[in-house]
Order: sequence, then C-alpha cells, then structure tokens
Amino acid sequence: MSRAELRGDELIARRVLTAPPGRVWAAFTEPAGVAAFWGGSHATVPPDSVAIDLRPGGEFTLDTRAPDGATRRLRFVYVSITAPHELIFDEPVTGLRTTVTLRPAGTGTDLTVHQRRLPAELRTAQAADGLASILDALDTHLEKP
Repeated sequence: MSRAELRGDELIARRVLTAPPGRVWAAFTEPAGVAAFWGGSHATVPPDSVAIDLRPGGEFTLDTRAPDGATRRLRFVYVSITAPHELIFDEPVTGLRTTVTLRPAGTGTDLTVHQRRLPAELRTAQAADGLASILDALDTHLEKP
C-alpha cells in the first residue's frame, strides 16, 4: 500500500513497483494506461477523455468522474520529459508542479511522485490519501498481464 507525505505545500509519494521502468513509463504516457489508474479509488477516467501530447509544452488532459457522476476536466502542460526516467508537468491554473521519477529497482521500479506548490485546498490528508490510492491503482494495473 502506498503512503503520501504532506510537507507544507509539497506532497510526496513513493512506491516500489514490480513492473520494470518501461512498463511504468508507458502507463504514465499512453492514454489507455492513464485511464486505467489515474482516478485511484475515488474516480474513474473515461479512456476516450485522455489526450497526451508528449513533448515539452504539450498538453495532457483527462476527465475524472466521481461516483456521484460529477466530472472534472484536468489539464497539465509538460515541462520536461526524460524517457523513461522523469516527467515534469504543471497544472497551469494553480501552478501545481508534479515530478514523476522512475528508477530501476532490481527487476522493478522505484517510483516517486513529488508535487510542489500545492494550492491550499490540496494541502489535506484527503489529497495525500488520493495520491496514494492512485499509486495503488497503478500497481494493480501493472500487475495485469
């Protein structure tokens, strides 16, 4: 199970995954992979809502659908891409910056998701639990053949 630690305006989650870095990278950079895990335990992501323009300045967009049917559009802009090791993207409205780092760990991957400049409404235990559940859903997705 994943844990996420809130430190002021930063949220950091780490998880060791059994999948190799290439598979984890694909999950973060291909629409079907993102749709499979991004909502964690609190939302679903319709696969046809995911669009990825994987280049610095390119956009990454998706819809999250809550259990009550409420849909929220998320939009990010890639800042830096170093395949298959690091993705950095910003949420342009709030300035939230997310860095996803993948490091080989034996036959698996040491994954760190570090969010900086969290807006006040995301500096909560609920947000930390949400990020942890996303990484748990990623692990479950990657365990499938």
